[in-house]
Amino acid sequence: MLSRVAENIYWMGRYVERAENTARLINVNAFLLLDLPKGISPGWEPLIAITGHHDIFESHYKVYSERNVVKFLTGDLDNPSSILSALRMARENCRTIRDIVPKATWELLTELNIYARDNLQAGLTKKGRHAYLERIIEGSQLLTGMLGATLSRDEAWSFLRMGRNLERADMTTRFIDVRSANLLPDDTSELRPFETIQWMSVLKSLSSYHMYRRRMQVQVQRGEVLRFLFQDETFPRSFLHCLQSVEQEVGHLPRNQACRDAINDLKDKVLNSKVERLKRDKLSLFIDQLQLGLGKVHDALAAGYFLPVEPALATAAN
Repeated sequence: MLSRVAENIYWMGRYVERAENTARLINVNAFLLLDLPKGISPGWEPLIAITGHHDIFESHYKVYSERNVVKFLTGDLDNPSSILSALRMARENCRTIRDIVPKATWELLTELNIYARDNLQAGLTKKGRHAYLERIIEGSQLLTGMLGATLSRDEAWSFLRMGRNLERADMTTRFIDVRSANLLPDDTSELRPFETIQWMSVLKSLSSYHMYRRRMQVQVQRGEVLRFLFQDETFPRSFLHCLQSVEQEVGHLPRNQACRDAINDLKDKVLNSKVERLKRDKLSLFIDQLQLGLGKVHDALAAGYFLPVEPALATAAN
């Protein structure tokens, strides 16, 4: 397989996953604000923190209002992590590899791009937002399912799956980090009844609430949620499962030692940590280390299999 093809299908997987996660994030935050008392509501700024694009946001908007944040995350093309930007980049990557993926991939991505663009204004309203975001999520999942059912298990599948799972692992850590840091102060007994709502929000952001209850068989509580989302081997959005999925695909590739070393270092860090005991500051530091580790895995993949990264793609990946 050509390096260009491997890189493009890898980024297509990442961008589709990014669009879905961003839509999921906006949806869940809107419902969370309805459940929390107004005095401790985190508002909309934490969503910008999750994407890490404070500088870009503040260069275009003066306040972190609901409409500004939703517009920035949904349709602002200056934001490389917005839904519209991610879908456009996914389609552009798909355009160059149309002879590699099933024809329906291009058609679905094109339809989803047209929908996201033409219905953006409705999606920015409170009345139309939920239906708009649900359509983005469903379209992304439809594309993922279609590729899973029709794409041969060759190098193309490996790079697609690695891109999707690295993006998913990264977003899982970001959801946990920002949500655990921005909602409730530590050691505030009068707010403790709302802690369950906080961690339910984390689970719902990742569509993991029902699987958490089935797997852990306990009520929603901080320590168990952290163990489930970081260390569970069976849930597709847990950090460990995503990492093991990348490891499985890397094993099919030649010259994979650097990637395997980076993955093994990251796995050891996750498995040997008592994540349920980490206080807020140590949890944030732990997540920073995981994100740096994911960066090393990506760098090893890029160095081993891709052409030199173009500036536009490098910016979008951060």
